[in-house]
Amino acid sequence: MRKNIIQKIFESHSESKANVGDIIDVDIDVRVARDFGGANVVKNLQENNLSINDPNKTFFTFDCNPGGCDQKYAANQQICRIFARENNIKVFDINEGIGTHIVIDENIVKPGNTIISTDSHANILGAIGAFGQGMGDKDIAHAWAYGKVWFKVPPTIKLNIIGNPSRLASPKDIVLKILKEIGANGLLGYAAEIYGDYIENLSIDGKITIASMATEMGGIIILFPSTDGYKAVVDAEYDKIIDIDISNIGPMLSRPGHPEDVISIENASNKLVDSGFIGSCTNGRMEDMRKVAKILKGRKIAPGRVLKIVPSTDKIWKQCLDEGIIKIFKEGGALVGSAGCAGCAAGQIGQTGNGEVSISSGNRNFLGKQGKGDIYLASPSTVAASLISGYITTEDAIPENPKFFSSTKIKKSDIQKDYYVFNPPLKVEGKAWVIKKDNIDTDMIFHNRYLSITDIDKMGEYTFDNLEGYKDFAKNAKKGDIIVVGKNFGCGSSRQQAVDCFKSLGISTIIGESFGSIYERNAINNALPILTIDDVTNKIDNMDILSIDYSTGEIIDKTKNKKYFSKSFSKVQLDIYKKNGLLKK
Repeated sequence: MRKNIIQKIFESHSESKANVGDIIDVDIDVRVARDFGGANVVKNLQENNLSINDPNKTFFTFDCNPGGCDQKYAANQQICRIFARENNIKVFDINEGIGTHIVIDENIVKPGNTIISTDSHANILGAIGAFGQGMGDKDIAHAWAYGKVWFKVPPTIKLNIIGNPSRLASPKDIVLKILKEIGANGLLGYAAEIYGDYIENLSIDGKITIASMATEMGGIIILFPSTDGYKAVVDAEYDKIIDIDISNIGPMLSRPGHPEDVISIENASNKLVDSGFIGSCTNGRMEDMRKVAKILKGRKIAPGRVLKIVPSTDKIWKQCLDEGIIKIFKEGGALVGSAGCAGCAAGQIGQTGNGEVSISSGNRNFLGKQGKGDIYLASPSTVAASLISGYITTEDAIPENPKFFSSTKIKKSDIQKDYYVFNPPLKVEGKAWVIKKDNIDTDMIFHNRYLSITDIDKMGEYTFDNLEGYKDFAKNAKKGDIIVVGKNFGCGSSRQQAVDCFKSLGISTIIGESFGSIYERNAINNALPILTIDDVTNKIDNMDILSIDYSTGEIIDKTKNKKYFSKSFSKVQLDIYKKNGLLKK
């Protein structure tokens, strides 16, 4: 048969022939789970009483959250670490970098090998002529337990890259040109092999850049023929052949929202930028770092901008340090992060705010992928040049003086909107939620993982979701309800959100035995009525109906027909309450 590369790899790892369209079992040489999805792989194995087929071929790579700074990620990472200790599995921990790069650089995956990972860009291994594919948790668990998974043998497209680009074009510009020609689904369901004089002369770093964006074309993988791996036969069978001419092309740019919406950079030049990001599995290699350092040396980031740089692996980070590149980055005003995926993972370096214009060397710019900003995709050289200039431009057109921002005011709607505008009542009635706990802190009330939320309307749903036994409180609470708690309620941090979340839900009053001092101030200043009664959790029962008069401090338990008195509002508290907050007029 006229076998192409993927057929040869599959047949060398299967007992079956790899005919296009056939479903066959394929042995997997390297099986990887990341911190994203890793805990679910462990769960699947444990729930089904499955053991590890070969620990020497099995790995964890913690690259999505290299700082371990997100508590959910940290919890998942620790689940994986414990499982790894029990099963003698190697962990490339949060200090190591991107897993797909590590397995290349550490020679764990070799040309002609197979690898699967919970990373959708595992097809980056096509850069060395290996087969890689991202998969879900159950597939990975199956491979860990049995050493193999099933595949449908895909048809193959042959990509012929014709000509040579201009001196300013990088591999990122070439892959953007390919993406423009092929489209977001041009490789959907296909493997591809890539050929041409330009391709043959690429470094491994350049090949990685192109291979990593097969996913953005819908492709299973882009395979680079390797001298140490498999090659297609001369008359190999391809579903189609596509010629792409890159002659004399210059720097390219993807417009926000769609990686395939590619234009020549001249069509967006002078567009002001707020920030830039250099890194990801597409452009975090040593070659990229050196190019950026060459452009940045002796220069500064434009005023009011932020350039974020994240090498793909710790080995590259250290090499940057040894070569003085980190010093150049820092003297230029850049922020340098720990090796890892960075902006592609939520909460990591590279996120954007409302209205922020960012230029990134990443592989994706989907709306909301890296926050609420508008993200342009470009090469590391273009990103660096643009951040020095203050606007989108190329490395040969950096001005002597950067462009400054004109003074603009932040719209009130971009920060947060007023929640209540009303004539507040001095008497209220509602049902009581009695929580017989002391020292309920602000993390129990409104956990710090939600602190980025600024819209009060959205805060309510997270109220008490870190308080054991009350995780469903927000779903069941009704407007006008009253909370009854023990001593030192609201101790801990100074976060205003621990008050605002109750305002969001429409909670009318909190009655406690005592309150944290900062929390008391925050509640009063935000016009959230709080009252103090000794031993109140033993006087009022859950779901009792209470009537409260703020002006006198009288509390009537209508369910029990009992009356209690708290201290009435002070004049200061009453004035703030009546105008609906300290800052209201």
